[in-house]
Amino acid sequence: MKGISMKRTRLTVLGVACLAVPIALSACKRAETPPPAPPAAAPAPAPAPAPFRVSGVDVGNAIGADKRVTAPSATLAAGDTIYASVASTGAASSVKLTARWTYGDEGQVVSEENQTIAPTGPAYSEFHISKPDGWPAGTYKVEILADGAPVASKNCRSDIPE
Repeated sequence: MKGISMKRTRLTVLGVACLAVPIALSACKRAETPPPAPPAAAPAPAPAPAPFRVSGVDVGNAIGADKRVTAPSATLAAGDTIYASVASTGAASSVKLTARWTYGDEGQVVSEENQTIAPTGPAYSEFHISKPDGWPAGTYKVEILADGAPVASKNCRSDIPE
């Protein structure tokens, strides 16, 4: 019996050794490092701002704190201050806006005023003229120029007595 018991012991030891060696070898393996993460995608560049442009002009006899004509009107009383609100969009580092006011069919220049602006998006600019003793009846026009180029205009009339 001693021979069988010894054979079993040897087989058991041999079996345990056969199982232990792969387990030990796998434990000795280096842990694999994960592959490096792909580089982060660069953020898309911000879109370039739209170029400056005048989108409209309104005239009237009153203007709000936001530089917008409160009640656009093409007919004004003789003693009214005439306001022009110039709407613009886009951006520019510097734009010279000019409001040229003319009277009558011959385009007699009544007044010309300049403002330099640096818009970064939608904006309003305000121009105005007044004549304390009253405007003669007739047609008036405000022409808006951006850096010397005509971009918008609006007509109005003064034919309502004070």
